[in-house]
Amino acid sequence: MIRINSNYQKLQANYLFADIARRVRAFQAEHPEREIIRLGIGDVTRALPPACIAAMHKAADELASEATFRGYGPEQGYDFLREAIAEHDFRARGADISADEIFVSDGAKCDTGNIQELFAQDVRVAIPDPVYPVYVDTNVMAGRTGAAQDGRYPGFTYLDCTAANGYVPALPTQDVDLIYLCFPNNPTGATATREQLQAWVDWARAHRALILFDAAYEAFIRDERLPHSIYEIAGAKEVAIEFRSFSKTAGFTGVRCAYTVVPEACMAWDEAGKPVSVRDLWSRRHTTKFNGVSYPVQRAAEAVYSAEGRPQVRELIDFYLNNAAYIRQALQGMGLACTGGDNSPYIWVDAGRDSWEFFDLLLREAGVVCTPGVGFGHCGEKHIRISAFNSFENVRTAMQRMADALK
Repeated sequence: MIRINSNYQKLQANYLFADIARRVRAFQAEHPEREIIRLGIGDVTRALPPACIAAMHKAADELASEATFRGYGPEQGYDFLREAIAEHDFRARGADISADEIFVSDGAKCDTGNIQELFAQDVRVAIPDPVYPVYVDTNVMAGRTGAAQDGRYPGFTYLDCTAANGYVPALPTQDVDLIYLCFPNNPTGATATREQLQAWVDWARAHRALILFDAAYEAFIRDERLPHSIYEIAGAKEVAIEFRSFSKTAGFTGVRCAYTVVPEACMAWDEAGKPVSVRDLWSRRHTTKFNGVSYPVQRAAEAVYSAEGRPQVRELIDFYLNNAAYIRQALQGMGLACTGGDNSPYIWVDAGRDSWEFFDLLLREAGVVCTPGVGFGHCGEKHIRISAFNSFENVRTAMQRMADALK
């Protein structure tokens, strides 16, 4: 008799964004005449930068000739892209990361979900709340949590993120082994200072813990006082893995390209207490389960760092940040407290009522789709997340509709 992995039955309800899509479909079926503006899921809406398109076309043309054709590429990524990433995203900011510590993939979501496979089933996991659901669900699937009780899993150490602490969690008061951090944060839009990240790195070094640092939104940081990478922090290479993505940076949500940085100095320990290279483990997993990102896509990603690509990508991000600033100002004008929207494409809104109730109100009365905060955890209740990924015209219309609905 074939049996299932019973840990899947411990997952709570549906995946958040699938549940949102289901509700929106039901509403549209009942009101086909209603125009819906989607400010929920963080999907981009503008075209790819011209430099990336040109590079992708050129690479596709190369595949049309036997002289320049390429088949399987290196699973870790082509050297031309890994070296460009190391130079522009890290060494340019004083972070000593080498190309062979970079692993190109098809998405940060995949990598943040897959990385937990490297670690023992009984490691103690610290999860911020609210949090990107993938961090939670993949550890549930792996059997680390037990069954949920009152909406939380007993196997996690939860790190509450609230307005009182600026949505930056306090250090754990108990020992944990694996720590998820995300800055600029999804969903709250909060950022962390160098001093705050230094405290986390120091704690991880003292406790032989490992930080999984999701920096998918670092390109939206405009405050030069804020670090873009955890490797700008002293000692981080020993205790941190960083995840990055081209999805929001350059509009690659439908193209699929990202990367994970696992420094050579990063160690974990086997059952005998012997240090083991995490980079070597990830390389083994990566080469076993992944065949690499396609050549045209990697050439398009390389173009992000070109002389033409850099200003085009900056303009793209500036466009969404302008949307975010407008949303934040409009919401504050409605009397709603919020954070994010300055160094982040997300605005975290204190709705003052049940999250799904507020979601349904905005959908029904304003035709606007947001993301209910409770879908990100207990501390997200009575909040919603609004995304700046849309046209400015739609953003302006959505804010006017919301203002009318809330009068």
